[in-house]
Amino acid sequence: MRVDLFDFELPPERIALRPARPRDAARLLLVAGSGPFQDLSVRDLPGLLRAGDVLVFNDTRVIPAQLEGRRGEAKIGATLHKRIDLRRWQAFIRNAKRLWLGDTVDFAAGVQALVEARADDGSVTLAFLGDEPVEVLLERAGQMPLPPYIAGKRATDAQDHSDYQTMFAVKDGAVAAPTAALHFTPELLAALEAAGICHETLTLHVGAGTFLPVKVDDTQAHRMHAEWGTISADVAARLNASRKNGNRVIAVGTTSLRLLESAALDDGTISEFSGDTAIFITPGYRFRAVDGLMTNFHLPKSTLFMLVSALMGLERMQAVYAHAIAEEYRFYSYGDASLLLPG
Repeated sequence: MRVDLFDFELPPERIALRPARPRDAARLLLVAGSGPFQDLSVRDLPGLLRAGDVLVFNDTRVIPAQLEGRRGEAKIGATLHKRIDLRRWQAFIRNAKRLWLGDTVDFAAGVQALVEARADDGSVTLAFLGDEPVEVLLERAGQMPLPPYIAGKRATDAQDHSDYQTMFAVKDGAVAAPTAALHFTPELLAALEAAGICHETLTLHVGAGTFLPVKVDDTQAHRMHAEWGTISADVAARLNASRKNGNRVIAVGTTSLRLLESAALDDGTISEFSGDTAIFITPGYRFRAVDGLMTNFHLPKSTLFMLVSALMGLERMQAVYAHAIAEEYRFYSYGDASLLLPG
């Protein structure tokens, strides 16, 4: 499909620079089948779902994966993208033309990394020097990797270290938050449980590729960056049993949805999964594992807007986003949410 079909006019002021406080005070736009839109609050979620429904959260934790450094006199910026092993990461580099294989980059707080390789996508392999765990080095030298559309308007600060983590974040490895889950609080989760709504967790370490614009004219020419994820056998079994009993599986965030669909067999059975996924979902895709999606509002021509258009239909989502813009919903990572339930 042509990428320009997924374009729309988004006023810059609609991009949220800070999250709602408290988190579950964010607005929620309900889109159920072909029914009328409903302007609600995230706190209304327990009354919008059915007893027995299962919400699936991503329990990845964002690491401070943005680094500033130097190679000689040249300023170098690095955003870690995907872990290779205990000491090596793929990274997108700012001012990459000033780096050569074998160079050492000096980051803040005495952190150093060796440039080992270049990939076809422009990323490089950085091998961190020394004996300290890379996680320790990043806590010392790194910053939270806010999306460019936020970081370009204000500096990252200490508040982002808590704002940009979900309440489910326990497994280090993401360089972007699964932002739909940012709206959840212990109080909201308790209200959902009281309403008979279950939840499960999986892990997808979101990479910096999620920030990259689509630079091709046709979706068939776009290549997603691989991200590592895992679904345990126990979680898969419980999700399959729930669907067999007629309950719905609703992904909280596009990251959860993408991993569930990566693990699904043709008959809709969700398998145990551990490995990379580069699944790219566009209109025409047949969903196998999910019955709905809670997600934030995405940017024009993004792979995420393509995904929600695949779930609900492109014309439907164009109408949804026109409504959201007219009603001044807040967009992007720190913005408001939508609950998408196909007919």
